[in-house]
Amino acid sequence: MALRRAKRDPEGRMSLGSHLRELRNRIVIAVVALVLAAIPGWVMYDSLIAALAAPMKRRGADLNFANLTDPFVVHLQVALFVAVILSSPVWLWQIWAFIVPGLRKNEKRIAILFITCSVPLFLAGCWFAYLTLDAAVDVLLGFTPTVGDNIIDASFYLTFVTRFILAFGFSFLLPILLVALNMVGVLPARTMLKAWRWAVLLIFLFAAIITPTPDPWTMTGMAAPMIGLYFGACGVAAILDRIRAKRRPEWVATPDDQASPL
Repeated sequence: MALRRAKRDPEGRMSLGSHLRELRNRIVIAVVALVLAAIPGWVMYDSLIAALAAPMKRRGADLNFANLTDPFVVHLQVALFVAVILSSPVWLWQIWAFIVPGLRKNEKRIAILFITCSVPLFLAGCWFAYLTLDAAVDVLLGFTPTVGDNIIDASFYLTFVTRFILAFGFSFLLPILLVALNMVGVLPARTMLKAWRWAVLLIFLFAAIITPTPDPWTMTGMAAPMIGLYFGACGVAAILDRIRAKRRPEWVATPDDQASPL
């Protein structure tokens, strides 16, 4: 589906209507990509459900399809989960492409570089979550008393697993979001560095909430790469701020109570 070039005024700015139409078109493209990417997940359902349920099956637990519609619902959940991952290059690009038209030429080059980084980051977060899932299920099922059996509702388990994996994937996009905010002038690198203590605290809090295990190692294992990505984003934002400062005319920084060189 081709996007028509949005109309701009003589200064290169887009009208509100053009912004809304472009947003609509990009949402349509992302939804179509999701639907198409759900086909492999639907076809390969048996092997995918086996891989997702493997951590639980290794502990002797079984999936339970309690209701008549549960097999179809779980089948659809797996297909949509795979669709979000497979179509990530498309919907991530649509998000960036909606921002890029308002950027300068040099910033557009950097934006393209970062979209090529965002897909590997998202996939790395999902893969890291899948590796952590085994330990999470082990700890949670470890609370089962000896007199009990683990017969887990299939829909509940798949919801837990997919949200757990996707949450990791989205959390690894933190530096992309920070750099995007810096590019549009909302979040300078100086502000990001000043707030590093609060950022670290919030990252550990997020990791504590999203990791279902009570041990500190899983939480730290998730928080550590996010902290590294945060400071990496601060470094990139500082470079972008320096480039913009060199391009800014000297008279812009002149105080109001002084005469400018002009």
